[in-house]
Parts: sequence; C-alpha cells; structure tokens
Amino acid sequence: MATSLQSVIVLDFGSQYTQLIARRIREIGIYSEIVPYHTTAAAIREHQPRAIILSGGPNSVYDEAAFMPDPEVFNLGVPVLGICYGLQAIAKHFGGKVESSAKQEFGRARMLVSHDGSNESQLFRDVPDSDVWMSHGDKVTRMPEGFRVTASSENAEMCAIESCGSKAALKVYGLQFHPEVQHSLYGKQLLSNFLIDIAGIKPDWSPKSFIEHQIEEIRKQAGKSTVICGISGGVDSTVAAVLVSRAIGKQLHCVFVDNGLLRKNESEKVMEFLKPLGLKVTLADASDLFLNRLNGVASPEKKRKIIGRTFIKVFEENIHEEKFLVQGTLYPDVIESVSVKGPSETIKSHHNVGGLPKRMKLKLIEPLRELFKDEVRAVGRELGIAEDILMRHPFPGPGLAVRVLGSLTRERLDVLRDADEIYIEELKSTGLYQKVWQAFSVLLPVQSVGVMGDKRTYENVLALRAVESTDGMTADWAHLPHEFLGRVSNRIINEVRGVNRVAYDISSKPPATIEWE
Repeated sequence: MATSLQSVIVLDFGSQYTQLIARRIREIGIYSEIVPYHTTAAAIREHQPRAIILSGGPNSVYDEAAFMPDPEVFNLGVPVLGICYGLQAIAKHFGGKVESSAKQEFGRARMLVSHDGSNESQLFRDVPDSDVWMSHGDKVTRMPEGFRVTASSENAEMCAIESCGSKAALKVYGLQFHPEVQHSLYGKQLLSNFLIDIAGIKPDWSPKSFIEHQIEEIRKQAGKSTVICGISGGVDSTVAAVLVSRAIGKQLHCVFVDNGLLRKNESEKVMEFLKPLGLKVTLADASDLFLNRLNGVASPEKKRKIIGRTFIKVFEENIHEEKFLVQGTLYPDVIESVSVKGPSETIKSHHNVGGLPKRMKLKLIEPLRELFKDEVRAVGRELGIAEDILMRHPFPGPGLAVRVLGSLTRERLDVLRDADEIYIEELKSTGLYQKVWQAFSVLLPVQSVGVMGDKRTYENVLALRAVESTDGMTADWAHLPHEFLGRVSNRIINEVRGVNRVAYDISSKPPATIEWE
C-alpha cells in the first residue's frame, strides 16, 4: 500500500473472523494488513504501523505449544489491542492467568462497562452497556499486574482490560468479545476509538486508494508481459478484469470459459453484457471436457479439484505469450480453503484456491484477494462498472457442480438449470432479488414419492436457498413470504420434469455454509 497511508497490523492467530477485523478497520477508512502471529517485531516495524491488533484463535494460551506473539511486539511504541485469544495472550504475557471456563460463552452476551470516575476508559468512549458477540471456552482468571478491568459479562468478569498506572504508557488493551462481528452493537465504535482516538491514525483508505495501489502493484508484477484473465461474468472476475485492464491495457486477454456448469443461457448473456466494458474477450466452449471429467463424480472436494485443474488446462491451451493468470479470488475463498496467513482451519477447498494444481505455467494475479464482496462492489463502482453487473448475486466458481449434490450428470444439471431459472425469475419479478444477498437452487441426491395425475412418482427433491449477508462470512436465512415460496414451488413441480418436492433451507452460517458443497 502507498506509504502515505497510515496502517494497522493484524496478527492472525487462526480465527475465522480475522479478515473481518481488517474489514471493519477499512470501513473506518484505515488501511490494515494481516500477517501471521509469529511475525517478528523487527519485521512488523518495517511496515511502520500505527497500531497492532491480535486476533482471536481456536487454541488455548495455556497449552504447551500455544501460539504467542513476539514479546517485543509490546515494545514497538504503538498501541496494541487483543481480541478474544489476543486478550488471553496479553494476559499471559504480562503475568496474568488464563484457565478453561466452567461455563463456555458463545453467541450474544451482555457487556457491562465499568466506570471509574474521572479516569474513564478512552476505549469505551460513547459505548454503553450493550450486547456483544462471544466465542470462547477460556477466560482470564487472574489480572496481570498493571492492568485494570474496563468491562465485564456474566461469564467473563474480565471481559475487557487495559494497561494502567506504571504500564499506562504501553497502551495495551484487551477484549474478550469480538468487536469485528456485527452482533457486537458498538464494536465499530470501539475499533474507531482505539484507532483514531488512542492510536491517532488519520482515516485515509478508500476504494479509490485501493485501486491506485493495485494498479501500481499489477504494473510491477506484470511488467511488459501479456496477461490472461478467466472471466465468468460474475462480480468478482469482472471487477478484477476491469481493474487489471486499467493497469496494463491491451496486455490483458480475457477468456470466458463455458464449462457446462453455468446457469441457463448464461454464456450468451455474459458475452453480451461484457461488450461495453472494453475488454478483449474470447469464448472458449469447453463444456464437453469438463462434463466428461466430472461425469459420475459425487465428492464435492473431487469436483472442485477437477474443475480447478481443468480450468488451468483450458487457460493454458488458450495462452500464447501470457505469463500471468488473473483470478477474481476473494478473501472468503482464501480463508475457507487454505491457511495462507496463519493457522486458520480449512473449511473447504475452492476451485480457484485449494483446487489449483501445484505446478502451473501461469503465475497468479489476484488483485481482490484481500476484499469481501461488498468491498469488491464498492471498487467496481469506483471503476465505473454498471450497477446491474455489480449487484448480481454471487455464483460459485465451480458453478452448478456444487449445487447438484451427489453424482454429477448432464441430465441432473439440466433439471437444476430449469428450476433455478424459475426461482430467480420469480425473485426478480416480485422485487425480492435485490433484497437478498444470494439465492439459488440445490438439487439433492434424494428422491421422494409423489402423486401426479393420479399416478405414483419417484422423483428428485429440490431445495431453495436465500440468505441475507454483507460479506459471506456470516449469513442469516432470508424470511421470504410463504405465498412467494408456494408459487415458486408450484411452478417448479409443474414445469420442471423430474422434480416432485421442493424444500426451503432455513439454516444460517454458521453453523451451515451458504453453499451446500
């Protein structure tokens, strides 16, 4: 990032929410970088951060092989904030005690702010008693010397602590809850207080500054080489392509691969709306190749890896002198696939992350790798991309392969395409499409008995899914009107041969994921 921007370093201890911390920081208008928890203080100093945040994590600080930051991190002369595991790491480092709690605390909890007369906590300025989001089984049981309690909850008496007295100048703070999660009602205010009031950082990060930095980085990386981009017509790959095109112009060659796993008539629609963007796009029909390789494959991990390898094969067949491949990879893809910046747990491989072959002829350019979906849309607006493209619902890179559960065949794909077209058509015609974050149909590997025309049927079961979210890391199921769901179900059963039962998925993320596979 440009040196004129004041930055925050986030040390990743493996939390699934680590990138949410960086996201909230960017919403405040401040640039942040995530580095592994074991990054040395000397290496952190090279970034010239104005503040450091220690993330949460799945481990316990009292374990023999517990993850701990470099002790010198606390001597860099910048404020430090620990979140959840980060708080416990602070307590352990400064001589406190952390133990397994008899009562775990997950989900919403009531935080009570401590009051200390004229010596009120600067971190809790304008933050009242309120609900916060907890996710911990350990807690601080002995306060480290030179610290005080600034908030408590029913199960965490030391819900928030900060250095005081002889250690006040260190400006070390800890929160047992997660301010980065939306369910912590004043979480963003707390982060703002820490970064702006305590660390004195000037908010100067924006989509515009992100674009300027990425253009600079892309030009450095690509040099004079030609670059190929796998464009799908989705928000991510389209924004990535336009951004790279803005950086290197005619050096970019886009390839739209019809992999046979697209929605109904998708290839024609995509080629049409890509025309105004000024990109050089080649259509590669590789549907037979993909479907032959995937025929009969049921394992979702195998599907993703086959698709990832086949995509690269197709791209390599379409390259001439290109040395780089552009992908619209986002951070949720990365954090759910591989632990690239810390010990976060792998949830599932994504075809464009964990599914890529270890040896490729092409080097990757992934300019959106650190962004969430809504941030990508903000960057797209800054680039001048049309709103109807930017507001398309997310579509998985593996396409319908991960929405046809179980064995994959051409026939089952066609059933899903027809049903999904009816669902999306109804959402758009009733004005519900833009009111949900993502909606799609899933063909289940289940058949059920039905009665149609006085005859017994034994046909497929289809599930409808719709969620509300902002970033894809957490999501609530959308409460679509019963009348609407009834109409969609009736149309699908009557119009799509092979389906005799429709269900609606009312699972949130977590514990479920948005996609079924």
